[in-house]
Amino acid sequence: MGLFGSLFTGVSALFAQSQNTAIIANNIANVNTTGFKRSEAAFESLVTSQSRLTTYSPGTVTVRRQQRVKQQGALQQTASGTDASVSGNGFFPIKRGADSQQEYLYTRAGQFSEDSQGLLRNAAGFVLYAWPLSTDGSLPANQGDLTSLVPANVAFLGGLTRPTSGAELAINLDSNDTSTAEVTLASALTSPAGFSRGITVYDTLGSAQTLTFNFTKTYGPQATATSTVSNLEFTTGLISDLGLTDGNQFSLSIDGGAARVYEVNTSGGATSGTEDAAVVTIGDIIDDINTNVVGANAYVGNGGEIIIQRSDFTGGAAETITLANVIGTPLTGLGLTAATYASDDLDSATYDNGAPADSPAYGSEGFPSFRNLPGDVLYNPRGWWQMQVMHPNGSVISTGVLNFNGDGTLNANSDTSGNIDVELDNIDWGNGSELQGIDVDIERFSQFSGDFDVIFSDQNGAELGLRTGVELTRDGLVVARFSNGASADLYKVPLITFANPNGLTEVSGTAFSESEESGEENLREAGSGGAGFVEPSTLEASNVDLADEFARLITSQRAFGAATRTINTVDQMTQDLLSLRG
Repeated sequence: MGLFGSLFTGVSALFAQSQNTAIIANNIANVNTTGFKRSEAAFESLVTSQSRLTTYSPGTVTVRRQQRVKQQGALQQTASGTDASVSGNGFFPIKRGADSQQEYLYTRAGQFSEDSQGLLRNAAGFVLYAWPLSTDGSLPANQGDLTSLVPANVAFLGGLTRPTSGAELAINLDSNDTSTAEVTLASALTSPAGFSRGITVYDTLGSAQTLTFNFTKTYGPQATATSTVSNLEFTTGLISDLGLTDGNQFSLSIDGGAARVYEVNTSGGATSGTEDAAVVTIGDIIDDINTNVVGANAYVGNGGEIIIQRSDFTGGAAETITLANVIGTPLTGLGLTAATYASDDLDSATYDNGAPADSPAYGSEGFPSFRNLPGDVLYNPRGWWQMQVMHPNGSVISTGVLNFNGDGTLNANSDTSGNIDVELDNIDWGNGSELQGIDVDIERFSQFSGDFDVIFSDQNGAELGLRTGVELTRDGLVVARFSNGASADLYKVPLITFANPNGLTEVSGTAFSESEESGEENLREAGSGGAGFVEPSTLEASNVDLADEFARLITSQRAFGAATRTINTVDQMTQDLLSLRG
């Protein structure tokens, strides 16, 4: 057996090396094939066991192919937005067609492009499969199953509109505005705006609509008495400048309580003994009210008018101030009216703020509620503005009141999402489009002494646009781009991982199918669960190294030659054996 066994050993060596050469040749042939994974020949000896140690029976050699699927190929940049490669673990799920009965295959060859039906196919004709996204961008509930995948079809018969759902304004309102008269809240509804700003938004049909924001400086919702006399100063004399009569008296009471009596007195001293304070100038009146009348405050307005206010504004029935003439008619000389003034109720159909008593909860009717109320350090009684949002047809969409803190920042509570928005609901544009809701971010509103200034304005809508392209993102999203600047997330491509990717079964078209050795497929989102990332506008090159393959080819050639020498030697020995004569 030794002589003929050696012959069989040499023949097995020839076969094994020819298989090795075939594997190397296949690697070299696919050096430029996108996503190709090289293989190697693994040699194994087959040994014949003997019961005695005095003889030896030679074995043979066999060869087995080992795939190097896990070995990453180099990533090469391309100009196509639908080309993609995988950096790290994972495969693209594909089928030979859009038929649900087709077998799932897996590939790293991501040279995808749109076919005549809108399906994304790679260069081998395989259709890419992905998760469909809902309108809010969520994945299917059964995203862990292959049944959750659908063909990635990017065909659009029409364009895409993007209705505005959010807008953002950053505006400074002039705290010293004198362009229009500062008015009570009730009068602000019919007074001219001190400042207006328009912003273009888009409805569900893609039509442009202009929202106008009007701002009017007001005295606020608290009970307010204002004088018709203007250009007053603290030093204005009641008798010398306004012509009031010495000894005249008027009173001020809060919520119907005890009145404080003021007497016009040139000497600053008492004359009748019935007054609480003797006043000579406008400043005397203001200082005494702010010092001695609990629940009231007074100041000279932007137009030089006297302002006397109830400090609270929660809308209760008792929140009033009352002015009355006691001796003579000094209130007339001051431009004030003897009357009872009540707070404006913000919790009404007129104003979309919600009740101030809701604070610190967010306003329930569209405008934010107030963070700082009277008594808080930052509360500013002179920081009030009425804001109206106007429909393109001139009607009012929403009316609310804003207040600014003493440091110029907006006095407002955030909603549960941390935003300070004016919430416009159920806008009817009157053109057949759907009712629309728009949240206007006003967090960057401010009130400083200076010109009105629009720092920036923005909104997230767009007019009708036609599709201009499709691209894949690093997260695996299939995104359609449109001529109006809008985009739509259509699908999310999963990456399929296996416990042993080297055990996959290779099929034509640089693809693989599942096998017992590979284990079952796992659907992963890109960048999670051990999966790699989708690298857009790149392709994974073959992982074949030509230098290494040529070295292996030389080794295989030498081994094949050595095996032939073994067979030649055995043949010569056999001839010598047959030439023996008896």
